[in-house]
Amino acid sequence: MILQALTEHYQTLADSGKISPPGWGQIKVSYVLCISIDGELEQVISVQTEQKKGKKTVLAPRLMALPAPVKRSSGVAANFLCDNSSYLLGVDQKNKPQRALECFQACKHLHETLLKGVDSPAAKAVLAFFQAWQPEQAVNHPALSQDREDILSGVNLVFRYNGAFIQDDPLIQQAWDAYYQIDEAGPQMVCLVTGERGSVESIHPSIKNVQGAQSSGAALVSFNAPAFCSYGKEQNYNAPTSKYAAFAYTTALNYLLSDQEHVYQFGDATVVCWAKSGSDVYQNIFNDCLTGQTRYSEQDMQSVVEKLTKGHEVLFDEALLDPNMDFYVMALSPNAARLSVRFFMRNTFGHFLKNIQAHRERLKIIRPVYKKFEVPSLKEILDATVNQNSRDKKGASILAGEILRAALNNTSYPATLLNGVTLRVRAEQRDKDHPERPFKITWQRAAIIKAYYLKNTHSDVPKEVLTVSLNSDSINIPYNLGRLLSVLEAIQSSANPGINATIKDKYFNSASATPAIVFPVLMNLAQKHLKKLDAGLRTYYDKQLIALLAKLGEDYPARMSLPQQGSFQLGYYHQTQTRFEKKEEK
Repeated sequence: MILQALTEHYQTLADSGKISPPGWGQIKVSYVLCISIDGELEQVISVQTEQKKGKKTVLAPRLMALPAPVKRSSGVAANFLCDNSSYLLGVDQKNKPQRALECFQACKHLHETLLKGVDSPAAKAVLAFFQAWQPEQAVNHPALSQDREDILSGVNLVFRYNGAFIQDDPLIQQAWDAYYQIDEAGPQMVCLVTGERGSVESIHPSIKNVQGAQSSGAALVSFNAPAFCSYGKEQNYNAPTSKYAAFAYTTALNYLLSDQEHVYQFGDATVVCWAKSGSDVYQNIFNDCLTGQTRYSEQDMQSVVEKLTKGHEVLFDEALLDPNMDFYVMALSPNAARLSVRFFMRNTFGHFLKNIQAHRERLKIIRPVYKKFEVPSLKEILDATVNQNSRDKKGASILAGEILRAALNNTSYPATLLNGVTLRVRAEQRDKDHPERPFKITWQRAAIIKAYYLKNTHSDVPKEVLTVSLNSDSINIPYNLGRLLSVLEAIQSSANPGINATIKDKYFNSASATPAIVFPVLMNLAQKHLKKLDAGLRTYYDKQLIALLAKLGEDYPARMSLPQQGSFQLGYYHQTQTRFEKKEEK
């Protein structure tokens, strides 16, 4: 299913001219070897360009359309027209001169095989170069003197003759295409992707730009140990894939991963998405909804998403968006030399948007005025489960995938999400160096608790407490106990202006777990604090206490369960946030 979807996407991109044809690919090139008709190396020119990398400007290789490279492991395998100095010059910095000579001879043989009968001055110049070049004298060649270390470091090199790149010669392109189309002598099997019978690829091209994976690329389909194989088959013959399908799915996936504007990092997962039509407007809207970015205006996005979720077509950004368009989302994680598919989803575009909107609606809760976005992002949700004072601030990889899957499928949130938030609430202590930082029940954690119990319903957390803002009419005891703690904290802060640590710092966890033990102590303490206040402020707080105590009855609960503590935490957050809002208004 995954390979079929990627192969179809490749064909869509190829038909629209966005991607290289079979046998070709976009390769990073750093230097050009300028040769004469006699094969003499006249000059080496850098084609690197200045690019922004964070705040710095660095020299980066240039992307060129070149013959598709082979996948190397530990053996010698040459590429056509583009390779590193080991293959094109027979010299490198690895201190293995014999192997470098073997690489050069393999590259020489490949070019002689392909260009032997090509009647082109450019082809003759390349053949003359391989006949005349002496690897033993390469280090001292004057053309390499200026950037010798960089050229020999393993960067890619290409040829140029008479002011034109060799790969642009039409006759040489025809020779390569004819060579690439020839079936290799391999087992004849039915391709699992296309369903056609023919020779299958033993090694598939590498996938690049997955965060945490090898920079040279990793395999999506790979069998490199006997334990992975069956029925006596070796390597990728266990998953027979034709040459075209192997090239198509890897090229399409590399194209998606190279488009950083539409790649989303979540935990250790690299997430890509695409529409069957190939239009990137679908990706733009999906990413904006999922990440909370502002590529389009908020008003435009609300209008478009509302129409699409209701099943209506929308003309937007010069594209006609179909809510029934097939849409795919895939998350990849590094796994040694291979890639793990964290998940792969297929649904209509409208259905995905509807699920994301439902997830965002559940997260809505009253927020501080300095918060720019309406709901926490997926990254903020994951960060809420992690100690931000620790060295490793990354959330659990498995949890990241489960959260994203729940949001996209509109399914129950993982219990590990609630457990992670609860653990942080219990364990977190105020940072003495930064007392102004959010503490315990932050906006993100309150939103998570609300969303969790709206989706994973529980009788101890009724809907009356799962509101966006304070519900003063709620009669839920745990919720009102949380409100009571917030009022008691406000009384203490009013009586002791500028106090660093409040009753929340010392009693929050015990008050939410064993209120019958803690609240009598806090109420006695509050009476002492009230005596310090002026009559007007004392009356103001007395009214709040009387209203809350009337809802709680005569006895406090001896113990409260984990869901009841969730109601308590929401009550505390709602009451506290209301208090802060009044201060901001003043």
